[in-house]
Amino acid sequence: MVLSRNTVADAPDLVAAMTESLPHLRPWMPWATGENATVPAQVRRLGEVTASWDAGTDFVYLLRLLEGDASVVGVIGLHRRIGPGAIEIGYWTHAAHTGRGYMSAAAKAVTGAATVLADVDRVEIHTDVANVRSAAIPRKLGYRLERIDECPPDAPACAGQMQIWVWP
Repeated sequence: MVLSRNTVADAPDLVAAMTESLPHLRPWMPWATGENATVPAQVRRLGEVTASWDAGTDFVYLLRLLEGDASVVGVIGLHRRIGPGAIEIGYWTHAAHTGRGYMSAAAKAVTGAATVLADVDRVEIHTDVANVRSAAIPRKLGYRLERIDECPPDAPACAGQMQIWVWP
């Protein structure tokens, strides 16, 4: 598996992965809609991703297999949306590639990258309590469940309780 920086040129491959995975993603991800799974929508989003990367606020990577067709296995990112000195890891996996350890390996690599950023003292992963598969990743990597926050559900399967996992 290889992690690479998202670019606008990745839009068609990303759209293919999203489209194939919409039934898998829709219960958990508010953005998992047909209107977002289009090349023009992803070109716009990837332009924003590039600007955020250049500004040092967010770092989003595509996961691809080294062997085979090199299709998109998933997406993982470091996001500065939880306050100063902290960074959050967010991720999703292509429906055909779940349960194989790819996202756990990517999350481990990205956690390592986050911990060496000079201005980051805290790394978090947020998972809805109902999304057991997503929560398995921070648990497997040794993240500590710090708390569960009440929040309005933002996707159909969400319970409205967000687990806050902290490294280490």
